[in-house]
Amino acid sequence: MNRYLDDDFAPVPEELTALDLDITGTLPDHLDGRYLRIGPNPAIDPGESYHWFLGEGMVHGVRLEEGRARWYRNRWVRPRSGDFAPNTNVLSHAGRTMALVEAGSPPYELDEELDTLGRCGFAGDLRAGYTAHPHEDPATGELHAISYSWTRGNRVDYSVLGADGRLRHQAEVEVHGSPMMHDCALTEHYVVLYDLPVTFDVDMALGDVPRPARPAVRFVLNRIIGRNPAPDRIVDLMARGQGAPTQLPYSWNADYPARIGLLPREASSVAGPAPVRWFDIDPCFVFHTLNAFEDPDTGEVVIDVVRHDKMFATRFDGPDEGPASLVRFTLDLTSGKAREHRYDEHAQEFPRCDERRTGRRHRYGYSVGFTGERLGDSILKHDTVAGTTQERRLGAGRGAGEFVFVPNSPDSLTDPEDAGVLMGYVLDRSSGLSDLVVLDAATLEDVATVHLPGRVPAGFHGNWAPT
Repeated sequence: MNRYLDDDFAPVPEELTALDLDITGTLPDHLDGRYLRIGPNPAIDPGESYHWFLGEGMVHGVRLEEGRARWYRNRWVRPRSGDFAPNTNVLSHAGRTMALVEAGSPPYELDEELDTLGRCGFAGDLRAGYTAHPHEDPATGELHAISYSWTRGNRVDYSVLGADGRLRHQAEVEVHGSPMMHDCALTEHYVVLYDLPVTFDVDMALGDVPRPARPAVRFVLNRIIGRNPAPDRIVDLMARGQGAPTQLPYSWNADYPARIGLLPREASSVAGPAPVRWFDIDPCFVFHTLNAFEDPDTGEVVIDVVRHDKMFATRFDGPDEGPASLVRFTLDLTSGKAREHRYDEHAQEFPRCDERRTGRRHRYGYSVGFTGERLGDSILKHDTVAGTTQERRLGAGRGAGEFVFVPNSPDSLTDPEDAGVLMGYVLDRSSGLSDLVVLDAATLEDVATVHLPGRVPAGFHGNWAPT
């Protein structure tokens, strides 16, 4: 049995709707909106070669209002034929609920009750799909994104989606080859890029190509990957008759340099690729950013991320190359050097902060502790000023997914930075059911638990979508 089809990861077989859910504790009255989270949930058995990142997406949502949990719904994202179902992130922007994936596939729009409406309107204006991790500038309400696809050769695409939901700006950025660029970061003046040694693997990609066509496709791909955009006919040939892929064609490339780039916001590529300043770092891989900002006292750029020593080097069904840790990269704009500092030794992932501070100095960050290759029962609170980490254990036999921060006063930044709640899905393995758990972000103590009628499989990202 593929481990990503079993235990915490096992797909759920049906869509559920439940109204007026039971609650332990008291939900704050100001919580008016939906907590949404997405993850892979294959509708049929994809076989032993299944990669966790490739399963059909299912969104799980809870509607909170006036201290009540009005409903829980889980729904598959239903793309049109030829599109890969988004399974990585779900968020609300400009009145739309968007389900996202990366590597060239378009985002999809969902209605308020999580049914699929179709491709997002701006997707047709993008050069190649979108990212799973856009970052919103809290000052403008705009989404800044770096999107990658193997079809783009040695280019990735910078885009700005306006607060009105329309694509306002696009620019091409040149990178070293054809990397997986899962996330980016945002500061007041820069977009931060991670050009790291997980790259498109031609041999892995050929596994889904009809055998008679492999020599020709290999010949062409070896002259395209990391160099030029792929012709449409090659893309069509690789996709013809294959349906959803079963193998993720990216692997660790020890010969690929690791570096972090600073791209000026609003950079243009009219006269060639947009300008980037690069900083070399030790080989590693980054899936997720906690936050980034410019330090006015030193003139340096500070980036907090979860760092993996390697990725997809020995395991090719999901991310399992040893524990990851929270680190700070500091980019010295004067010397052109990067420094790295590790906060602690907790194995962790899914870092989040108060996103009203995206691109600005932050103090606190939150993440989920891991036990081996499975989600653990701990929520971590990092104080980046004091250099301390607080751990809240949720109980043996429980598995926590990503937790997000929701402020007590959405329009006020005068409150303490941790004045708010954390919320996320937690699986009780003994009952086989999940809860939406709400914690006090300052103390990590229980606030309320919403009891769900089913199980939420281990998945990816979620967000609070206020009404």
